[in-house]
Amino acid sequence: MKYIKGKTEFHIEEPTVISFGKFDGLHRGHELLMDYMFEKKKTGLSTVVFTFDIPPKSLISRAPHKLITTNEERRNIFEHIGVDYLIECPFTPDIMCMEPQEFIRKIVEELNVKCMVAGRDFQFGHNRAGTYRTLIQYAGELGYEAAVMEKIRDGKRDISSTFIRERISAGDIEMANRLLGYAFFVQGTVEHGNHMGGPVLGFPTINLLPPPDKLLPPNGVYITETTVGESTYQGISNVGCKPTIAGGNPIGVETHIFDFNRNIYGSQVKVEFLKRVRPEYKFASLEELTAQMQEDIAFAEKFFELH
Repeated sequence: MKYIKGKTEFHIEEPTVISFGKFDGLHRGHELLMDYMFEKKKTGLSTVVFTFDIPPKSLISRAPHKLITTNEERRNIFEHIGVDYLIECPFTPDIMCMEPQEFIRKIVEELNVKCMVAGRDFQFGHNRAGTYRTLIQYAGELGYEAAVMEKIRDGKRDISSTFIRERISAGDIEMANRLLGYAFFVQGTVEHGNHMGGPVLGFPTINLLPPPDKLLPPNGVYITETTVGESTYQGISNVGCKPTIAGGNPIGVETHIFDFNRNIYGSQVKVEFLKRVRPEYKFASLEELTAQMQEDIAFAEKFFELH
């Protein structure tokens, strides 16, 4: 996959099919968009996903916006499913103020677009004046096919990043995973912690410190699977600041991988969340913490036996 970022001028020679969106957590609600793009790929079109390097809403409102997937995590997902080009455009003032028809013309000409795929909730251009109807309106004039996809629903609600974000924030990991179509995950480099997991508590752990804009579930213990290289291992993870351990620890993801004792500091790993076990507690002693960890591990092992 070709990854284009930090540019507002693009050029692709071959004919393309393109889809637009935030794609925060590529989820089941995006399935029809992706399916249509890959059908078009069979006809000789290269697939292009066009998104922004930060959510436009966060820049316009100045409000903090937590992401289901960081830009790096999102890039890895698109590469995994076989997208040819991912364009991560900076949301500059010029782009923000561009009229819808000007934006469409720019995209068609620079990216050699023969087909545009969007959902019915797609909005773009200055003051979000452009909609899927705008794509249809200019299709004949600019020589591309406009394909508009219906929303996919779960019960009475459209599947959306907002819906998924709500469930993750509530700790309902199992429902969030159903809406995503895969397990919610945190990906990053294994950091040095306070080195108490193995030597002091008897449970060696690895530590990830996600960026501030990464959405995390509520502080607590979760059943997880961790991918290291080409292998995946069962385990449990604590999201939080380890209140029993002194030192004002930052919020992170600390994972005990079952039957695993390799030194992987500096390695890239992926921790997938399967089920919430309990909230994070501050224990009166390290002995109480150790006893609770033994219970958590037994609960997780039983879960893996049943699933």
